[in-house]
Amino acid sequence: MPPSAPEWLHPRSIRGRVTALITFFAVLLLVPAGLAAAAVARQRLTDMEWDHAHQQAVITAADIRAGRLRNPITPQVTGADLIQVVASDHRLVASSAAAKNLPPMTSAWPTRQEPQLDVQTCGIPRVGCVRLEAVLAASKTANDGTYVVYVGERVSSPMSTGLFDTLFAVQIGGLIFLTAWATWKVTGRTLRPVGAIRAELAAINVNDLSSRVPEPPGQDEIARLARTINNTLSRLDHAQRGLERMLGQQRQFASDASHELRTPIAGLRTQIEDALLHFDQTDLRAVLGHALGDVNRLEAIASDLLLLARLGTDGPGTRVTLDLADLIRSEVSTHPGKRPVNLSLEPGTVVGVVPDQLRRAFSNLLDNAQRHAREAVIVDVRRAGEDAEVVVTDDGDGIPEADRERIFLRFTRLDTARSRAHGGTGLGLAIAHEIARAHDGSLSIEDAPGGGARFVMRVPLVGRPSAERAEPV
Repeated sequence: MPPSAPEWLHPRSIRGRVTALITFFAVLLLVPAGLAAAAVARQRLTDMEWDHAHQQAVITAADIRAGRLRNPITPQVTGADLIQVVASDHRLVASSAAAKNLPPMTSAWPTRQEPQLDVQTCGIPRVGCVRLEAVLAASKTANDGTYVVYVGERVSSPMSTGLFDTLFAVQIGGLIFLTAWATWKVTGRTLRPVGAIRAELAAINVNDLSSRVPEPPGQDEIARLARTINNTLSRLDHAQRGLERMLGQQRQFASDASHELRTPIAGLRTQIEDALLHFDQTDLRAVLGHALGDVNRLEAIASDLLLLARLGTDGPGTRVTLDLADLIRSEVSTHPGKRPVNLSLEPGTVVGVVPDQLRRAFSNLLDNAQRHAREAVIVDVRRAGEDAEVVVTDDGDGIPEADRERIFLRFTRLDTARSRAHGGTGLGLAIAHEIARAHDGSLSIEDAPGGGARFVMRVPLVGRPSAERAEPV
């Protein structure tokens, strides 16, 4: 197995990886740029030395042509202090103080076809390497009329060129270090909210999702990530609370349902066992009548439970557009009761509903009103803004304010309706409430004028914009 690379070559954190990547690119760009800059600087220094020699050679040649040549020659250009004037017979005519007692610095000789020559030589004693400019010049007073001017400047020492290299190396190293340091700092500052988000998420308890991660300002990726996490936590918190409510309702529902089913089953069992023990003394018709009543009650409870289960899972079903006033009129005409029903129906209340379910909801409300009414029941159908309202009012004892929050819970019976002589399974109002919610509507209780209870069921009119489903009361 090959040995693993050092950890610094493969940093684990994003901060380290970004810093390493940026530093790598900085090295990739700055090192060649520094080398190129050093080469350009060295070339510039060389060109400057050639230029100094050329300028001084031109000045000295001009002095020869004008007859102003002096010995020793005074340099006019800084750095170009090695000056010699050589006649055509290679005899040294004049020189500067720096070139005094030196032989001709080179044997290179310009011609009329090539009057200027650039020469670099290292063979001059006590001088070292020199960059020379050789210029052919003519004199008015000379017999042969030609001279050669040699002007030289000492080649920069390796120490001076090495100084350039060192300077550029230090600059490049400093820039690379600053790049790595700045990247480390900026990346750390940028990723600091991520650390806070991670710490907050690690501290969140699965049983308590109310905490939220800090949201940095702005619209960058980290800010959007924080908002997304908080939105997700909100949805999870909402779902958890809903699940807890649902589980609580299911536990309560299971407890109530088992109690409600156990009572008629126990009564039925008792009657049958008593009839078997005293068969000769038993009125079989009466026993069967009571047993049939208990069976009917069991069947009603089971039917209501199945309907509630379907409403909770499948939704309302296929809807039909109809006039709510016609549906209520038809249902009242086929629903005989102990108390008369007074109708006030506004035509044109067109709704989209599942007819059988809405009939069942209204039938439950009407049964409840007739059980508790003293004289009569009033049913109103009317428009209310973008909703249609079905209002069922009785003149009974009414419902206390404290009990209105639980009247729509399953198997709820108030003190005035505990007797089974009133009939019902304790699920009628719960079913009506669930049907209203399944139709994006609501069912509520209001005070009736003169006493009694008033149930108001609202469903959207056809053409009403989509609304939020009403929350359970």
